[in-house]
Amino acid sequence: MKKIVLTLVALMSMTTTFAENESAANLNNTSSYNMTVNMNKLASALGLTKDQIESVAEIHQTFSSEMMFAAQYGNDERNRMVDKAIKKDLAYMNYILNRDQYRKYVMLLNVTLVNRGLK
Repeated sequence: MKKIVLTLVALMSMTTTFAENESAANLNNTSSYNMTVNMNKLASALGLTKDQIESVAEIHQTFSSEMMFAAQYGNDERNRMVDKAIKKDLAYMNYILNRDQYRKYVMLLNVTLVNRGLK
């Protein structure tokens, strides 16, 4: 009887440990999709005008929301949603930014995505 109880306790503790690791992995994975940036530094790096700052901030807020929403899905769906969010963000930024600003933005976005393990 003691062996059965000890075996059940051991199995329950292993299951709990596994579940804790699983939720920690999901939390770390979700945090890599957080795309918030310091808008003042981005504006300075890109040389944005005041009008551009407002537009870029709104576009980036939408992009950040879409990325956090994508983080909640499984791998296949998540990858599609991330690609869609990136393409949409780049299309909007291409409309707002001039050629040099857009080139810098693409470079910064690519570095950010690579550093976070998303590309």
